[in-house]
Amino acid sequence: MYINDLTYRLGERVLFDRATVAVNKGWRVGLVGRNGTGKTTLLRLIFGDTHSDSGDITVNAKIKIGRIAQEAPGGDTSLIDTVLAADKERAQLLAELESDHDPLRTGEIHERLTAIRADSAPARAARILAGLGFDDQAQQQPCGALSGGWRMRVALASLLFSEPELLLLDEPTNHLDLEAAIWLENYLLNYPGTLLLVSHDRDLLNKVPDRILHLENGKLTLYSGNYDRFERTRRERLEQEAASNIKMESQRKHIQSFVDRFRYKASKARQAQSRLKMLEKLQPIASQVENGTTSLDFPKPEPLSPPIIALQNGTVGYIPGQPVLRDLNLRIDMDDRIALLGANGNGKSTLSKLLAARLEAEEGSLLRSKKLKVGYFAQDQTDELDLTGTPVSHMGKVMPLASEGQLRNHLGRFGFSGNKALTHVGKLSGGEKARLLFALLSHDAPHLLILDEPTNHLDVDAREALVQALNFYEGAVILVSHDTHLVEMVADRLWLVGDGKVRAFDGDMAEYKKLLLEQRRTERRQAKETKPKSEPQLSKKERRKAAAEARAAATHLRKAVQQTEKQLEKLALRKTAIEEQLGRPELLNDNKKLTELQRELGKVTKDLAAQEAQWIDAQQQVENALSLS
Repeated sequence: MYINDLTYRLGERVLFDRATVAVNKGWRVGLVGRNGTGKTTLLRLIFGDTHSDSGDITVNAKIKIGRIAQEAPGGDTSLIDTVLAADKERAQLLAELESDHDPLRTGEIHERLTAIRADSAPARAARILAGLGFDDQAQQQPCGALSGGWRMRVALASLLFSEPELLLLDEPTNHLDLEAAIWLENYLLNYPGTLLLVSHDRDLLNKVPDRILHLENGKLTLYSGNYDRFERTRRERLEQEAASNIKMESQRKHIQSFVDRFRYKASKARQAQSRLKMLEKLQPIASQVENGTTSLDFPKPEPLSPPIIALQNGTVGYIPGQPVLRDLNLRIDMDDRIALLGANGNGKSTLSKLLAARLEAEEGSLLRSKKLKVGYFAQDQTDELDLTGTPVSHMGKVMPLASEGQLRNHLGRFGFSGNKALTHVGKLSGGEKARLLFALLSHDAPHLLILDEPTNHLDVDAREALVQALNFYEGAVILVSHDTHLVEMVADRLWLVGDGKVRAFDGDMAEYKKLLLEQRRTERRQAKETKPKSEPQLSKKERRKAAAEARAAATHLRKAVQQTEKQLEKLALRKTAIEEQLGRPELLNDNKKLTELQRELGKVTKDLAAQEAQWIDAQQQVENALSLS
C-alpha cells in the first residue's frame, strides 16, 4: 500500500496535508496519534468509504481489504453460521454445490474448496469465537440474543475468520475483557496478512506491531519497532530539533546584528544584503511537539480510619435467591490499589456496584465508614451526559453552591480550561467526555475511586496521564480494565472474580496471562475428550431444519422472557415506592392509608415472586431450545 501526497479536509480542518507513506506486504503497523487527528478517517480512506481532496492511496486491486462492519450482526442466525458466512467465496461455492449437478463443475468446486481450506472452516470459526469468549453452547445462539458489545465481538470474529490480505482494525479491544484481549494479541502476532491497527492500548502496541505510523499535524511518519521504541526515538528527535533551533536562533541574532550595523554603509551594503537573504532562508525547524498536554488531577480526600469497607460472608445478585457472587470476605483500606480480573459476565461489575452502594448485599455483614465518599465510573455513563450542556453546567448540577470560578478551577484539573469549559458536550470527543466524568465523580474528593473500563475512549497520552493521576491520588482504587499497562502501573493487589466467588491472586499480570493460556489449553483438551465419538449423523437439510425450528422457538420464548423482565422491573419499582411510603412518619396517624399500603405491598410481593418463577422457567426453556439449534 502506498499513500502519496494525501490531502483531506473535514470542513475547515485539514486532517491530512500532503501525507506520504509506504506500507509493505506482511508488515504489522500500529497507527497512533491524538484523538481527533484522523486515524479512523485514514482507515475509511483506505477502505474506500470516502475520497481524498487530492493525492492518492494505491492498494493492489487483487487483494482483499477487511475491516469490522459498521453494524453489529443480529437476527436469528447463529454465531457460528454468522462467522462462517463471512467467507463469501466458501458460502457461494457450497450453495452452488447443492444446486449444480454438472460433474465437471462439481469437480472444480471441490478443488477450490480444498484450496481455501473449506473443510477446516467450522473448526477455525469455532476457535476464533472461543478465543473471543463464546463457548460451544453460546456459538449456537442467535446473534439477536446478544447485547451490542457481544455482537461487536461476533463482528470481529467474522472479520478475523475472513482473513483479508490487508486487515484494518480500529480499537479492536474496546469491547473485549482482558482475557479476550490477551487472546487477540496472540492471534494478531501470527496473522498471515498485512495489519494496520489503530489502538491506544499500550500493551497491545508493544506486543503486536513491528512498526509505528504516527499521525500528527497532517503528516504520517513511520518508525521501526514497537510503541516504546517509537516513543524513545521520537523523544530523541524532538530533543535534537530543540537543540538545533537554539543554535539556529543564535545564528539569526548574530546575522541580524551584522545587518543592523552595516546595511546603510556603502562598503558593506552588498554583504548586508547577502546576510538578509541568508536570514530569510534560516527558518526554525518545525517542531513536532504536541499542542498542549493532557491533564488529570484527582483531589486529595480527607483521611479515614481503616477499614473503609469490610464485608463478611456476603452474597450479592439481582434476583433474590440467585446470587451472582457469594461467600464474599473482603476488606478495603484507603491505601489499597486493587484490580479485578476475570472474564466478562463473571461478576466484576456486580462487585463494583456493591462496593459503590449501587447494589445491596443480600446476606452477610457489610460495614462502611460513615464518612466514606465513593467516585464511580461506569462504561455507559457517557450516555447519561446532557449533550446540550457544557462542562460548567454539568459541574454546577453536582456543586450547586459553588461559584463559577470554583467550578472552573475543578474542571481545570481535568483539562477543561478557558473556552473548553463552555463547549457543548455533544461536540466533545469520547476521551473528553471521559475526562468530564472523572471531574464529576471526584467533585467531593472521594475516598474510593471505582473505575470500570475507564480507558476505552482515552488516547495513549491521556492513559499515561490517568496512570500518573491515580498514582498521585491518596485514596483507594478499584480498577476493572482490559488495559494491561494500566493495571500493571496502578494496581498492587489483584482479585480474581470467577465461579461466583472473589479471591486474591498472588501472582502478577504475566503469571495471570500464563494461567489463562493454560486454562484454555485444558478446556480445549477436555472438549476433545468429552466430545461423543459416534453420533447419529443428520443430513445438511435435516440439521438446518432442526436448527431453524429451534431458533424460531427460542425467538418466541425470548419475547416472553423480555415481557417478564419488564413486569419484574415495574413490580420492583412499585415495591420500592410502597416501602418508601411506609417509612414516612406521618403515615402512623393514618390507619386507613397504612392498611391499604400494607395490603398492596403483600400483593406486589406475591406477584413479584410469581413473575420471578415465570422468568426462571422461561429462561430455562430458551436455553433448552438454543441447545438444540
